[in-house]
Amino acid sequence: QVQLVESGGGLVQAGGSLRLSCAASGRTFSGYMMAWFRQAPGKEREFVAASTWSGRRTYYADSVKDRFTVSRDNAKSTVYLQMNSLKPEDTAVYSCAAADPYNSASYSYPGAYNYWGQGTQVTVSS
Repeated sequence: QVQLVESGGGLVQAGGSLRLSCAASGRTFSGYMMAWFRQAPGKEREFVAASTWSGRRTYYADSVKDRFTVSRDNAKSTVYLQMNSLKPEDTAVYSCAAADPYNSASYSYPGAYNYWGQGTQVTVSS
């Protein structure tokens, strides 16, 4: 049983930083694509960032490029999302997702992912 558990969300002022964690368990994740999505109230789920488990390829939404960084600790089976220079429009529930197999051309599509975490709330105050 694959499990993804996010943590690290919270309330932060605009300009601040947060680091989200996604702890993966249940199988070996080498070869997986791991991603972060977010969903704000009344809006569709939005791609944020993705990384192959090896870390060789990373992808970012234009809205977070140069502010957010996705990384992983293979020994801990954990993927991170470091979020800097946060803006009120970054407020959303952030979810971790895993895809196996994956098509690198589909990294930004929620339907490409087999497994999802429960999400963690990030609120950025102005």
